[in-house]
Amino acid sequence: MSGIVPGADAEVSDAIDPTSFVKTFSPSDVVTRIRPGDILRWPPFIFPIEIISPTHTVGKGRTNLTLIASDIMQTDTSGTPYASFTFRQVPSGGPGVSVHFDPGAYGATAAADYVVSFLVSTSGPVSLTVGGYAGPGTVTGAGVKTVNGNVSVQVGLHNVPPGQVVYASIQQTSSGPSWSWFNTWIEHPPLVFEP
Repeated sequence: MSGIVPGADAEVSDAIDPTSFVKTFSPSDVVTRIRPGDILRWPPFIFPIEIISPTHTVGKGRTNLTLIASDIMQTDTSGTPYASFTFRQVPSGGPGVSVHFDPGAYGATAAADYVVSFLVSTSGPVSLTVGGYAGPGTVTGAGVKTVNGNVSVQVGLHNVPPGQVVYASIQQTSSGPSWSWFNTWIEHPPLVFEP
């Protein structure tokens, strides 16, 4: 087994700080405005609904991860597990990450809005095609985005029925530097309280 290093020495990398990643949406793009009297349960939407990562690839119901043409998925790192990508043409276009989400499996009982955030790190400017499917709802943030450095690529899924399995995806469809994906957060939009 030449070249294979078992256990703790297998991979050494730095841990990431998700709060340091630049977001592709401004807060006003995804905010939900609410009056305090509209809250039926406290605390509302403080924690992510789900975080999908290389070490947690399947959530509740049909919530799951699809990696397209990754170079490596490193889970035994001393830092943050990741999947890395280098552009190469594949039948679906190029390397990417897709996450399906099943709101009903997490207790949703009415149509709601969600923000799906892909935490990526690039070694230079990378063009990613951002997409999503919200059933009869709408998708915001879709299209080609050029990202560089540590970025949280965000997709808005709006007015999603509780029984609708939806998805968000990022895919590199043209040549460019390598990039890594660390995790995907699924959460409700931030709240802004109004009188």
